[in-house]
Amino acid sequence: MEKPSDWTFLSNYGHILVALAREPDARLRDLAEVVGITERAVHRLLTEMEAAGVIDRHREGRRNRYTIDRGRRLRHSSEQHCTVGDLIDMICDKL
Repeated sequence: MEKPSDWTFLSNYGHILVALAREPDARLRDLAEVVGITERAVHRLLTEMEAAGVIDRHREGRRNRYTIDRGRRLRHSSEQHCTVGDLIDMICDKL
């Protein structure tokens, strides 16, 4: 019998996007807990996604609120026909 492995179909980027789709004002701490990585790693991934135009971060009081560009095309050549919104809808049951 095979042992279960640690891998998942989504990367940490995908996990963060799904978490933000569900809770756009999630704190770094909340995202880190959901994804299972450090707050520092979440911050790095959010910064990369913001630089790529996938998310927009804006301040509301003492919290950040994240907006996902659902029309942004996925980056890999075999998936460029799909958008970030398509991925979120498939995973999150049409949020």
